[in-house]
Amino acid sequence: MKGKEVDILLVEDDPGDVELTREGLKTAKMLINLNVVDDGIKALKYLRKEAPYAGAVRPDLILLDLNLPRKDGRETLKEIRADENFKGIPVVVLTTSEADTDIAKCYDLGANCYITKPVGFEAFTRVVKALEDFWFTVVKMPPRS
Repeated sequence: MKGKEVDILLVEDDPGDVELTREGLKTAKMLINLNVVDDGIKALKYLRKEAPYAGAVRPDLILLDLNLPRKDGRETLKEIRADENFKGIPVVVLTTSEADTDIAKCYDLGANCYITKPVGFEAFTRVVKALEDFWFTVVKMPPRS
């Protein structure tokens, strides 16, 4: 994907974490379009291109928080993986939970990886940078459909 435009859907309700993610992606080697929704219901509407997301672009990667209002990340992940149209999109769970039950459940539901959000700006931006390097430099992604 090097040199190409990348679309990321960030499903995050904490404005501070959204800003940290934006900051972490500012030094990306490629053009990254970060689209943000703040709950699971909006994430699914975005993916399905339902109003108000009719013009949404299929993301290359989803960054999913677990602790969301209305529909939490676990339920959202389950619905994403149940839909033939979306199950090929890599989903990275990026959350504060370190609970073994959450980690196991997310992998059982089809998460591609599980990362506990670090505390502090520098540590958080290092994680975001590592995500970018791994998913868009090292990993071979499926072609956009």
